[in-house]
Amino acid sequence: MHVHCLALNASFEPLTMVPIRRALRLVIDGRAEIVEADGARLVRSARLSVPRPAVIRLVRFVHVPRKFRRQVTNTFLFARDDYRCQFCRRTTAQLRPRECLTRDHLVPLSRGGTNAWTNVLTACSTCNTRKGNHLPVECGMRPMRQPYEPHFVHLSWAVRRLTPVQSKYIRMFYGEETLAELRAL
Repeated sequence: MHVHCLALNASFEPLTMVPIRRALRLVIDGRAEIVEADGARLVRSARLSVPRPAVIRLVRFVHVPRKFRRQVTNTFLFARDDYRCQFCRRTTAQLRPRECLTRDHLVPLSRGGTNAWTNVLTACSTCNTRKGNHLPVECGMRPMRQPYEPHFVHLSWAVRRLTPVQSKYIRMFYGEETLAELRAL
């Protein structure tokens, strides 16, 4: 059972995942159509019975800028960095009880750094405190990899699980390589 529905643009381009309730509202309002249903399961109300959507398609095309930029959020940042401290390489499960993952700025904000994707990375609270407002080289620290701005498709699905039915549409529009990258996140 999944609680999200894949929303496609009118061109069948995958846009995002939406809660089932939102998908049903779009279908009932005539702004979307059900492309794939979740088996034979139905969602019933006093006056209506609708197949439970797994994939919907918007009736009208929604323009998505090619240079789509997503703001940096910790959820997407941690997913991009595989929930691993980029300095000591420990995962969330390996952290001690009072430690947590945090956002670290390679060039600290106090030294003119920004919140851009290319300046932030995931660090455990211990490494972040040790680095403080210094550059990594000043502290003898080196990140596992340089931060980068991920493609918006990776951000959209970084923290969600796709069902096999939903995966078919990612594969169809973006190819098997992108689908493999999403599964690896």
